[in-house]
Amino acid sequence: MKLGNIKIFILCFFLVISSISLVYSDDKIETVPLINLEDLSATFEEDKDELEKIDTNNLLLKKTEKISYSPKISKPEKIYINIKALDKITAKTSAFRLAVGEKKFFGPLEIKALKCNLSEGAYISDTIAYIQVKDLSSKDNNRVFLFNGWTFASSPTLQSIDHPVYDLWVTSCENI
Repeated sequence: MKLGNIKIFILCFFLVISSISLVYSDDKIETVPLINLEDLSATFEEDKDELEKIDTNNLLLKKTEKISYSPKISKPEKIYINIKALDKITAKTSAFRLAVGEKKFFGPLEIKALKCNLSEGAYISDTIAYIQVKDLSSKDNNRVFLFNGWTFASSPTLQSIDHPVYDLWVTSCENI
């Protein structure tokens, strides 16, 4: 009989310990501080600046490492992106040239060109450009990008710029 009483005592002891630990674990989970998502900053803008600094540093390192005795060919320094824009309400198209790093305004849109390259494949070459488009017509303090990414000249609908009034297409790049 004593062995049965000891087993019941040990079982009751473990049940009491486990129920106390469950009660304390609930308190720990509830006391975790919540993060307000509106206070967080957009990290892609900060990362973009850091990546551009790293690219310029790497470019300077590569230039100092190479010693060439061939005559230098002068190439225009600015790279331009040719963009066509459509106003869907008036059905008017506009073509403009935008230098890399420059901002241009088309209606309430702010367009900034960051990079432009030629993608060469086995059968076809394509113009690709990295652009950022902001819609300044919204009265929101947080100016969110309407479009932020790479766009292709051969297939503009692959990564389209979604706006109810305006459409933008990259047509070509110059001085690459």
